[in-house]
Amino acid sequence: MTRIPIVSTDEELNRSIGKVCAESLAFSPIVLSDVQSVIEYLKYELPELKIFYFSDRAVNVPAILDIIQQDPWLHYGGIIAIHDKPDEKEILEKIRNTNVVAVIRKAEVSSNFPRLLRILKQNKQILFQRGIQTYLLKGIAGSFIIDNDPFDITVHCNLVTNYLYNANLITKDGKEKLHVALMEMLINAIEHGNCRISFDEKTAWLEKGGDIMSLVKEKNRDPAIAAKHVFFSYSIAPEGSRFTISDEGEGFDWRARLEKKAEIGLHGMGIKMTEIYVRNIGYNEKGNEVSFEIQHQANSSNVIPEIFTHQGETVFHEGDIVVREGEESDFLYYIVSGKVYVYSKGRYVSRLTPDDIFIGEMSFLLSNKRSATIVAKGDCVLIKISKNDFVNLIKQNPHYGIFLARLLAQRLSRLNQRTAKLNEENQKLKASLETKTQA
Repeated sequence: MTRIPIVSTDEELNRSIGKVCAESLAFSPIVLSDVQSVIEYLKYELPELKIFYFSDRAVNVPAILDIIQQDPWLHYGGIIAIHDKPDEKEILEKIRNTNVVAVIRKAEVSSNFPRLLRILKQNKQILFQRGIQTYLLKGIAGSFIIDNDPFDITVHCNLVTNYLYNANLITKDGKEKLHVALMEMLINAIEHGNCRISFDEKTAWLEKGGDIMSLVKEKNRDPAIAAKHVFFSYSIAPEGSRFTISDEGEGFDWRARLEKKAEIGLHGMGIKMTEIYVRNIGYNEKGNEVSFEIQHQANSSNVIPEIFTHQGETVFHEGDIVVREGEESDFLYYIVSGKVYVYSKGRYVSRLTPDDIFIGEMSFLLSNKRSATIVAKGDCVLIKISKNDFVNLIKQNPHYGIFLARLLAQRLSRLNQRTAKLNEENQKLKASLETKTQA
């Protein structure tokens, strides 16, 4: 089961969350109530998810967030924010630079939290898990079938944008723009597609001081509308991502909407904004499906952890040798940007990018000589870290040692999988040859 730390002293809330987790059969809650225990847990366990009760007066949640934001590696996973404030703007501002997965009012935990866990359980592959990015970045794709509810829309949008940002495929600005574009199109699929809310009806509702979410809830009182879904698919490759969103509505005249000049008002700017933020936007003939793309940043960079910021950066150019096979290995490199190629006994083995985090950590830890020659492919920026410095850093921040151990374990696991697959293929080839010989 996946353990989820709950930062809260509210016993009623903790019981409610615990009950839902038990029913899910996939998540196990761990209740924490002070800053020190929370930070220690995050550092040593690196949980995929964490729950913060922002309205808890006994826990200094902002202080915990400050510590998380100072250390990029503590961004591992996502944040579920629970509160009891009538206005979410203050909460959203506090967590805008974090991996927020969902924001839930305390009064809505019983209805929204089970749905949230169901979404997370079904879509765990898109939760960010640093250290297996090289494997995933060969290309991943998936499809979401989303209930006709804005809460579900927000969760799925957060999962995708968090993943792309954490995988160094988009910048912080790119994440915000993509979030706006996805939310606009996903909400349109519910509002104008499934709920058939017209432009004029929405205008009248907003002019009366109504909230669009409440209008959607009103429409969902009709069982036929509530039963409809939004279909959201993504395809993520190293160079870019493509998204498709469709609904079960009757469609709309998208040509007329695209040709119409945008006017400042209560609403109606969404499509124009999306056109600015994404590329190759297109609709199907009916108008109930939209597709668009984004380009990933070139030479994606790692955010440098605070403990490495005092180390000097070294720039390598095309063809420069970073380390040579057979050399002593009393240091390793942290990859800031660019990529390098790995050669063993003169043969190409693999390439390393910022997603691999380090260069030369295996021989570094085992005190062996370099087992491969590493050559810069284009310009790349590395931070050289001596064994003495790294040991001192781990003494001060033990969780980095755990992180490095996990990184190595994941790489060894992938290596074992590749070896097992190769052995299986060899066995099949051998059996095939024996069959032909016997024939």
